[in-house]
Amino acid sequence: MSNIIAVIFDFDDTLVPDSTNLLLEKFGVDTNQFWKDTYTKLVTKGYDPTLAYIKLLLDLVGEGKPLGELNNQQLNEFGATLDSLFYPGIPELFDDLKTIVKEINELIAIEFYIISGGLHAIISGSSIVNDYFYGFYGCMLDEEGDPPILSGIKRAITYTEKTRYIFEINKGIRYRDALVDPFAINTFIPPSERRIPIENMIYLGDGYNDVPCFSLLAAHKASSFGVFSPEDNKRAQHSYINMVQYHRVQSIHAPNFEEDQDLGSLIRMAVSTLASSISLRLQTGYIR
Repeated sequence: MSNIIAVIFDFDDTLVPDSTNLLLEKFGVDTNQFWKDTYTKLVTKGYDPTLAYIKLLLDLVGEGKPLGELNNQQLNEFGATLDSLFYPGIPELFDDLKTIVKEINELIAIEFYIISGGLHAIISGSSIVNDYFYGFYGCMLDEEGDPPILSGIKRAITYTEKTRYIFEINKGIRYRDALVDPFAINTFIPPSERRIPIENMIYLGDGYNDVPCFSLLAAHKASSFGVFSPEDNKRAQHSYINMVQYHRVQSIHAPNFEEDQDLGSLIRMAVSTLASSISLRLQTGYIR
């Protein structure tokens, strides 16, 4: 058993409001039409939901189009503007969790990750992400031309694809290494030698695209928490039925990570419990 804890977050609607919507709104695109009309038509034609929204974004890129000659650098700069939009309690949560773990046992480490179906270039623009997260995964777009503009999909993170990155974290495969060697994930590593056992993970996400990760962690008796917007009653009801009722997560909560709020309190408690369990194993010699 490893002495490293991984707390893994979805990004959009878990740590910040939906960044794709914010990007579209910045350029004056009608998000209702984008999602409820155009996007839905593609999905009903058989498109994977992640590929559908990226295709629609790329269709809006180009001279004279709503997103203009958009490139990854501009997405990165847009991501930097999201730092003021992180939900309450972020980034203080990360400092608190580090302190909790250190006070229990200085030999235990905690790392934070993001696995998102959103755009990597946006996520990587956030100084909070760069300051606190050991690794972050998102969809990647290609560019062409001089000056460059977005032109295609390099990497898409679909619902089940998210679990691939759980296993990369599990095996200790660094993100940039996997980019140049996509088959590294298939390397056999005995469970006892993996860097972070799935049992040492905690996952937080907001919806259907996180269900495969919820289920994977549940199979390893690890903790997951659902996040939902209390203003969206219909979605909250669906979240309860699909997440809590079927035991995919421990509970669902509004996205408030402050210490005196439900979600913030439970994450701190979950990390404390996990760290105490690892510390017991360390002190009894039952750990590698």
